[in-house]
Amino acid sequence: MWLVLAALWLPVAAVQAETLSVQDREEINRLRSAQGYSAEEVNQLLDHVAKAGEKGLPTEPLANKVKEGLAKGVEPKRIDPVLRQLVTHFESAQEVLREVGTRGVAEGNHQRSIEMMADAFSRGASADEVRELARVSQDGKQKVTQETLAAGAKSLAVMKEGRVSSKDGTALVGEGLRQGYRSSELLDLSREVKRRGAEFHDGRASLQALREQVSRGERGDRLFREDRGGSGSGDRGDHGGSSDRSGSSERGGSGGDRSGGSDRGSRPDRSGGSGHGGRDH
Repeated sequence: MWLVLAALWLPVAAVQAETLSVQDREEINRLRSAQGYSAEEVNQLLDHVAKAGEKGLPTEPLANKVKEGLAKGVEPKRIDPVLRQLVTHFESAQEVLREVGTRGVAEGNHQRSIEMMADAFSRGASADEVRELARVSQDGKQKVTQETLAAGAKSLAVMKEGRVSSKDGTALVGEGLRQGYRSSELLDLSREVKRRGAEFHDGRASLQALREQVSRGERGDRLFREDRGGSGSGDRGDHGGSSDRSGSSERGGSGGDRSGGSDRGSRPDRSGGSGHGGRDH
């Protein structure tokens, strides 16, 4: 009987609650006071953050969403749906990561994985695509971690933004995972594919040929070497930075990668809008 109870208790115990820091709470209250909003209005937002933290979801990007909205003068009632959407993406990310974890995907940096996977979902990746990426990467050179899988899902979402089909994007990203690409390499690859989306779409470049290069073990820095001195017409918002590099930390966004341009996320936009992603660094 005790063994059965212990087995039921372990999954719950594995979820470590995230708490809102004293500094974040004080900063939110300061911003609330400066903008003239009532404590009741903002406390409803803090309740969302606290409840998310109790589920083991990252609280820092949620607190940042609240702070940045208040700093821009966005009314709490307009921040509320954005915050709820962010929590929903976090919950979906946590659920699919827990699922693939039972299928042999190593845990890695759990909080970072949730943030990046949530970013992938916010940009159009689906849970079924994540499951397929996990499946095709099982026989790869290295054991895939949740963090790398999340980077793969985000990379697929970025490629889809460049008019690459889910099937072709999944095959390419899956091959990268099988070849042991790091998170930063997957994201670099996705930016290049997105930048050249029109070329792949009209046949001037071949995703099949690119996948074959990856399958031969060619790394991301060699795949597009001939065009490194090109026009630089790609998305500036997808320009690489440090926060998707392996071992570094994503702060402030769901997917938390800081960004500029069209991929800005983890912060409410100037109208109180939503979005997670930032730079695909």
